[in-house]
Amino acid sequence: MQDFFPIRRIDHLEFHVGNAKQAAAFYTNCFGFAPLGYCGLETGSRDAASYVLGQGDIRFVLTTALGPEHPTARFVLQHGDGVAVIALEVPDATQAFEESTRRGAVAAIGPTAVKDEGGVLRYAAVHAYGDTLLKFVERDDYAGLFAPGFRALPTHTSHDNSAGLQAIDHVVGNVELGAMDRWVRFFADTMGFSQLVHFDDKKISTEYSALMSKVMQDGTGRIKFPINEPATGRRKSQIEEYLEYYRGPGVQHIACATDDIVKTVSTLRDRGVEFLRVPSTYYEDLEKRVGKIDEPIGTLAELGILADSDEEGYLLQIFTEPVQDRPTLFFEVIERHGSRGFGAGNFKSLFEAIEREQARRGNLV
Repeated sequence: MQDFFPIRRIDHLEFHVGNAKQAAAFYTNCFGFAPLGYCGLETGSRDAASYVLGQGDIRFVLTTALGPEHPTARFVLQHGDGVAVIALEVPDATQAFEESTRRGAVAAIGPTAVKDEGGVLRYAAVHAYGDTLLKFVERDDYAGLFAPGFRALPTHTSHDNSAGLQAIDHVVGNVELGAMDRWVRFFADTMGFSQLVHFDDKKISTEYSALMSKVMQDGTGRIKFPINEPATGRRKSQIEEYLEYYRGPGVQHIACATDDIVKTVSTLRDRGVEFLRVPSTYYEDLEKRVGKIDEPIGTLAELGILADSDEEGYLLQIFTEPVQDRPTLFFEVIERHGSRGFGAGNFKSLFEAIEREQARRGNLV
């Protein structure tokens, strides 16, 4: 496979939330994001308010409706807080839209140009799984803050608030039983992505539940979209729980890369971020299982950080609890030392930890 149009990076992720001002405070104070821009009543937006947050190369946009008739309000009523838009920076938004729709993508927003004193920003969008949009953003002729209609926000801090998150490593979607291969074909047929890896229900399973996953990536390997679907098990899987409470397919978790996971996780814990824990026995003979790693095993055990390896190196990773009351969206923190994998050696321990949380919620039935 080869890309049908170039993609430079993940430009931003847009969350639709019930209260963007409060959500911005959460991601700023707990996750170390900096407030960058605002669009709302004071800037002339009469029906929605949005906050742009940044950390490293990551940009989050938090949007809330100012009335019940707005599409954002309907999204939040259906799904709760969640990722509504995965925005990809491209050199030509019109070309990306035309190439993808010509190959079968369903149009959501036609080619659009908006301007202010910073220049012209162009974008378009197509439908992905569920109510998620894939947005193509072209910035070559725009030098403004983020987009027309946004104004700068003060940081409210006199020091660097960053937790060390640097970039979006991958974005994981959950889809209904039988739909995974359809969305694998979508990314292959409309964008030219290729399949990096496939995990079946024998690899990703516990005593009670299982799932299947395929990872799609662009030609550069920088853009990675794992897609999960449930598999038959004795009890409700984490994917089924997600689909039930999210009311359909959508983004399950966002993996954020760091180059010092010990420091990042320590900072996030101190700020109130809650992480999944695995039993202490996981760390017994860890280096025999994954090989030599630079970080002290005792430190990893204290923080609950997992390790895995492949022929190219090793990785360290950890997963948060859901970041809202619905057991849906959560985050992963990952540090790569050569490995391009996704922690396959940790699947069993991780999913058993998730099942313990499902049992606490009364959903492992």
